Amino acid sequence: MSPSKNGGQPRTTQFQPGHPGGPGRRDGSRNRATLILDALADGEAEAMLRRVVEAAKAGDLKAAEIVLSRVWPAKKGRPVRIDLPAIKTAPDVLAGLAAVLEATSRGDLTPDEAASVANLLEIKRRAIEIVDIESRLTRLEAAREGKQ
Repeated sequence: MSPSKNGGQPRTTQFQPGHPGGPGRRDGSRNRATLILDALADGEAEAMLRRVVEAAKAGDLKAAEIVLSRVWPAKKGRPVRIDLPAIKTAPDVLAGLAAVLEATSRGDLTPDEAASVANLLEIKRRAIEIVDIESRLTRLEAAREGKQ
C-alpha cells in the first residue's frame, strides 16, 4: 500500500492496482432510466403502436419507416459467390485477393463484400503462417536435441 497525502496513513485496498473496485451492478439489472421509461409505457405500448401504424397509413414517412424497420429488418449480408483458387500456402492468398479485386471491378461484389472476403483470406493467411512457424520451430527443436 502506498501512503496517502494526509498524514502518511496507508490507503484502503479498494483503489489498489488489481482490485475490482466493488461488486458493480448485478447481472440482469437495468438502469433507472430504462425502468422509468418502461413504467411510463406500461399499458400504453399497444396504443402507441396503433397510433404509429395509423400515422404510417396516413402518409407519415417517419412512422412508415419505424413500422417497416420492424416488419422487414435490414439484412446483415448476403451469401457471396466467388471463384477462389485453393488457398493452401501464404502465396496462394495473393491469388485469392486478385480474384476478389477482379470480382469487385466487374461489379460482382460490393466493396463491403470484397472487404469481408479479403478479411477471411487474411485470417486464413495468418493461420497458415502460424502452422508454418510451428512446423519450423518443431524441426529446429528436433535438430537441436539431436546435436546435444
